[in-house]
Amino acid sequence: MYQREEVATVVYQVPELGEEEQATLRAIERLRKQLRYSTAEPRRWVGTMRRVLAARAIQGSNSIEGYHVSVEDAIAVIEGEEVADPRSIDARAVSGYQRAMTYVSTLAQDDHFEYSAALLRGLHFMMTEYALDAWPGRWRPGPIWVRNDVTGEAVYEAPEAEDVPELVAQLVTSLEADTATPVVVRAAMAHLNLVMIHPFRDGNGRMSRCLQTLVLAREKILTPELSSIEEYLGRNTSRYYTVLAEVGRGSWSPSGDARPWVRFCLEAHYVQAESVLRRIRESGQMWTEIETLREAKGLPERVTAALFDATIGLQVRNSGYRALLRGWGEEISNQVATTDLRAMVNAGLLRAHGRNRGAYYDADEPLRLVRASTRKARTPIDTSTLFDPEGE
Repeated sequence: MYQREEVATVVYQVPELGEEEQATLRAIERLRKQLRYSTAEPRRWVGTMRRVLAARAIQGSNSIEGYHVSVEDAIAVIEGEEVADPRSIDARAVSGYQRAMTYVSTLAQDDHFEYSAALLRGLHFMMTEYALDAWPGRWRPGPIWVRNDVTGEAVYEAPEAEDVPELVAQLVTSLEADTATPVVVRAAMAHLNLVMIHPFRDGNGRMSRCLQTLVLAREKILTPELSSIEEYLGRNTSRYYTVLAEVGRGSWSPSGDARPWVRFCLEAHYVQAESVLRRIRESGQMWTEIETLREAKGLPERVTAALFDATIGLQVRNSGYRALLRGWGEEISNQVATTDLRAMVNAGLLRAHGRNRGAYYDADEPLRLVRASTRKARTPIDTSTLFDPEGE
């Protein structure tokens, strides 16, 4: 059982960063410079990829907690469109998370920003307002355990509820005071401390990942969708929990070594940055090939957006197509969108499925071939030289 200690100075501290961690940080910064360069010009496929990356981050973070929506529905939430089942618990969880992340994007540009317990409680309220039993915006009233979903076994016991306000205050102080530690490490430590304090009845994991993204966004190293590692965490949930369990040691243990967690987050940043760079390169190639197909079929330039979405594996709907064009400053009616989609089907580029409100479209053979040819040169992202000063 967790034994209560003196609360002073008992949040997890940044581990000493050796040459291995420093080498990985330098590798990450090199990738970030490439990302800044690759996204500097206002290419349309970059804007489209940003939208998909934001959706995958939201999808990934919520999937860790068992809330599952499609990328298409996550995009619909981002764009304020109706999802397939807006009343489902999954859709409401994702919608709440999107509201919080929209606020994070706003705070990234706020000259008067301050970290505070009130900010964390406000973000939690946005995230969990749909579930009153989560006590939106309020600290948990009693003890809390994290359980293994498979065995039902309690694998972590959080500190006592009466210690939460002081522990959160220390976390906030550390965020305000530490400016020397590299931002990706500061963000990782913010995530670790909040998830280990577990200050809320529910939503602690989502809040911790949201805080990590906020710390990154405040540094303005890249926009949230380009700097977040939430997609990576969603795809590596088992390792995510394993590393947290290793550092947590079953109960609140702030004297433990946070190095395994920091290394895991650094690897996540490296892999995510490599992945985003690869997608941007592939997107440029796909866009060019799609434009060639579109022109050969005599279709209007605006349909390239829908054809690109289908090529990268998304389902295209009338409302989503109109929302995408609206984001580019072009308004079209429902009837024009229907006509465009039918023309893409008749041209053999899209396939139609369903009817009426359930209708959607996906890639036909020419677009699937574009995707396959673009991705055929892909190789696994090499992480073997991470934490290896000689392998830079």
